Order: sequence, then C-alpha cells, then structure tokens
Amino acid sequence: MDKPFAQSCEENKTVILQQLKALLATTKHCLEIGSGTGQHAVYFSEHLPHLSWQPSELKENIQGINLWIKESVAINIQPPIELDVFSSSWLQDKTYDAAFTANTLHIMSIEHVEKLFSGLGQVLNKGALFISYGPFNYNGQFSSESNARFELWLKQQNQLSGIRDIVDLKRFAASHNIELIDDIDMPVNNRLLVWKKQ
Repeated sequence: MDKPFAQSCEENKTVILQQLKALLATTKHCLEIGSGTGQHAVYFSEHLPHLSWQPSELKENIQGINLWIKESVAINIQPPIELDVFSSSWLQDKTYDAAFTANTLHIMSIEHVEKLFSGLGQVLNKGALFISYGPFNYNGQFSSESNARFELWLKQQNQLSGIRDIVDLKRFAASHNIELIDDIDMPVNNRLLVWKKQ
C-alpha cells in the first residue's frame, strides 16, 4: 500500500505550524481529530517535540496514517485511535490539554459537527484549546467567491458536506462550555478558529 497523500497538507502545514507553536507552547497532550492521510500528524509532532500528539480517524483510514508514522523520526506521536463522533469509545479513554482539526468540519455533516462539539465538551480539560482550520462562513455569507465555488464542489461530492457558519459553531460550542477566543486570518481564504473550554 502506498502512503496516502494530500497536496493541501503540504501547502498549509508550515503556516499552520507557525500558529501552533505559540498556541500549543505549554500543551502536553493534543488530540488531532480527523488526521486524514497522517501528513499533519507527522509534521506537527516532529516540530512540536514537547507534546504528545494523538492522531485519530475513521477505521478505514488508520492504516494510511500508520504508514506515515512508520517513516517518522518523532517519538512523541502516538498510534492513531479510531474516532467516530457518534461512537462513545473516544470519550472513555483520556482527556486532553488541546484538540486540533484541519479541513474536516466542511466534510462532516452538520449533525456530525454538533456531535463533535458535544464530545469535545467531555474530553477537553478546563482551559484546553480546540483549534480548527479551514474555510468558514459568517452570518450566512461566503468570505470569498472561491469559497462559494468550493461549496458547490463539496455538495457535488456529498450533499451533507458544506462550509460551516461560525454562528452555528458558536451555538454548538456554547452548549458545552466552549468559547471562541480568536479568529485568525490564514492564506487562501482559510481561518484558524481558536476555542477554549471554560
């Protein structure tokens, strides 16, 4: 099996890392939600050696992540765990100082996103950050024409996918004592949303 590869990971990993270095400077355990190919997990763990990086994914993607980990020199990256937001299994193991996800919320259905925030309310320690990267809408409006076109493409792949509105995300978060504390502009019409468990 060849290692899975996503070009977007290669293109955004350095700019995301610049932010994570500051945001996760004192973090000890970070849960990555939806690790995808595993490229981010390996890159971030290698460049953030002070923390334990926990990849997670749906069962069918775990093998690909392991191929990336096998070639990594990082000793702080953990074996990936299976994570389905509608399963209770990921809520029973441990809690985390932080959680990170990239380009997942617009792939998931809105029901999955709401369930994710519910789970984060249980696995994040008080004061922990949840950092989410990707495109987001504001008050029902796209932030760029390219994001509007991206939404059309997403819907062609899966009608349940779509760029999420920050208004909805704030509502889901508030139900679980999670508050948006920063909204960072990133290249190519993406954002880095920083949430905090109160």
